[in-house]
Amino acid sequence: MTDASNPLLQPSALPYGLPDYRLIRPEHYLPAFRAAFAEQLREISRITMARSMPTFENTIEALERSGEVLDRIAHAFYTVSSADATPEIQAVDEELAPLMAAHDDAITLDGALYWRVAQVHDQLDALDLDAEQRYLVERRFREMTHAGAALDDEAKARLTDLNQQLSTLSTTFERNLLNDTNDLAVVFDEPSELDGLSSGELSAAARAATDRGLEGRYLVSLPLFTGHPYLAQLRNRESRRRIMTASLSRASRDNGNDNRPVLSEIVRLRAERAALLGYDSHAAYVTADETAKTPEAVERMLRELAAPSARNARAEREALQEIVDATEPEAFAVEAHDWAFYTERVRTARYDIDTAALRPWFEAERVLLDGVFFAATRLYGVTFTERPDLPSYHPGARVFEVFNEDGSPLGLYVLDLYTRDAKRGGAWMNAIVSQSRLRGTAPVVVNNLNVAQPAEGEPTLLTLDEVTTLFHEFGHALHGLFATVTFPHFAGTNVFRDFVEFPSQVNEMWILWPEVLDNYARHHETGQPLDPAVVERLRATETFDQGHATSEYLAAAWLDQAWHRIGTDAEVPDVAVFEAAALADIGLDDPVVPTRYSSAYFAHVFSGGYSAGYYSYIWSEVLDADTVEWFRENGGLTRGNGDRFRSRLLGVGGSKDPLEAYRDFRGRDAEIAPLLKRRGLEG
Repeated sequence: MTDASNPLLQPSALPYGLPDYRLIRPEHYLPAFRAAFAEQLREISRITMARSMPTFENTIEALERSGEVLDRIAHAFYTVSSADATPEIQAVDEELAPLMAAHDDAITLDGALYWRVAQVHDQLDALDLDAEQRYLVERRFREMTHAGAALDDEAKARLTDLNQQLSTLSTTFERNLLNDTNDLAVVFDEPSELDGLSSGELSAAARAATDRGLEGRYLVSLPLFTGHPYLAQLRNRESRRRIMTASLSRASRDNGNDNRPVLSEIVRLRAERAALLGYDSHAAYVTADETAKTPEAVERMLRELAAPSARNARAEREALQEIVDATEPEAFAVEAHDWAFYTERVRTARYDIDTAALRPWFEAERVLLDGVFFAATRLYGVTFTERPDLPSYHPGARVFEVFNEDGSPLGLYVLDLYTRDAKRGGAWMNAIVSQSRLRGTAPVVVNNLNVAQPAEGEPTLLTLDEVTTLFHEFGHALHGLFATVTFPHFAGTNVFRDFVEFPSQVNEMWILWPEVLDNYARHHETGQPLDPAVVERLRATETFDQGHATSEYLAAAWLDQAWHRIGTDAEVPDVAVFEAAALADIGLDDPVVPTRYSSAYFAHVFSGGYSAGYYSYIWSEVLDADTVEWFRENGGLTRGNGDRFRSRLLGVGGSKDPLEAYRDFRGRDAEIAPLLKRRGLEG
């Protein structure tokens, strides 16, 4: 790679290999990708054309060494395409999608490469390999076989075509969702329509409108999930209805952004691909290489939780209806857009706590520095220093250097907090650079959230849900920072999909941990801590509204399974009818408790990596809840506990079977009882 005019084809001169986004322009990406594709194919050719018999070094390790330039470019690009998807970047993404799929298949389905990998795998017991090397051979062979490397040439050609079509459709789904979400942002003319919002939230809505050229008005953008944080506060019922209606209609309005035909085609092609690979369904194909192993195992768990969750949600709705009947001058039946608002009233009545009123204690900078970072320092000894001298992909993204307790450098952490039109919805972690001893690289990880940005000079006050999201995503970041492996295949969060959420969920436990909460939950004006009595009442509400929360999640997880358990002969003429039937089948067809993600905006499964895997959150939560019990039993926020969790779980990345790693940490398999207790589903 010697094209000096393209900064992507040269190693970055910045610390940790951070891409110098000041030099990178959209037109640099496609030429760089094409050059990197060609370079890796030459590297693979050198492996397959070798005259010597396959060994770990000349086949498996050589495969791990290949594609370093491509990985560098891809990490740089996909960071931008998700967080700052300008029209120019979207155009690159659409052209790139089938090219990337074709390139991946050219390697994964390469018969000569597969033969060499299989030869090494066959002699595994005779080789002198360490544990990570041995697991790498097992995983490479398993993954290539699972992907179709053993198929005949005709089947491989069809598989390659299917993969390219699916990559293009997934990109289209994400683009349509982003565009329609922006188009459906709700515009209000008067501040009275947003009565109940704080001055900071009103300021953010005014700023968002001004950014759209709507001076003097107020714009409420939509998050990725069905609901909206503002629904808990807005006193105007019509305003709540408008926001919920807009959210539910995303990408299903018979316009150019309609995702219904897109997702239908995705489902059909995924089913065909699964059949080609020898599986009854896409769900069977996916779970075969996860800890769940079968869709039937997933179904058993979802059905076990669905009935008590729906029962609890019905009881919660009755409580909401009672407060409506008792307080509203004209009675009405509670609807989906009312749930969050009256839930807060019930919470106040039962526990004397208003979560919206807590926002002055959750100023974003303090939550980050004195909460998220503080907990990590106490638990793992790591420290953080902001590096404003290092450029990121967007002016709003901040870079921090991370150090181990002994002062040695660990990596970089990038936080991109605020929402914008060019950023996809939701919150996530990704790597810009992955750690690998083989390549001599250290981690650079990113957290993205979608918090509304107030006017200049006003504080960013987070909701409790946003605080939870920040701690959650930082748990992923810690996984990416701490994983210390030799081979890039196992770097960071490269673990089974139904395990990846586990470390992030565990990190949420520190939000209300006394030592942590007292350090960050200070009133942004007075510096006063939260009243201990309020804190106790807050802890008492941990199972409150869990019927609703669990039901909306399980509904989405079941929708994902329903779409991906249908075979190639199934016809789905109407997406809404299919959704309704699927939710009725599991007993979660309550219009007052809509699914967390409806199909047309279910980005996790139609444009993300969670297809047939959205169950992962609750599956991982079994491990999470059991781990929280372990921390509580062993003294909580201590360096000893942190070292054990870091070394035995976070530190191994994907280099070990995840359930084996869990047993090494916990001393036994996880038990489900702590999860049932947390979710209020006992008995």
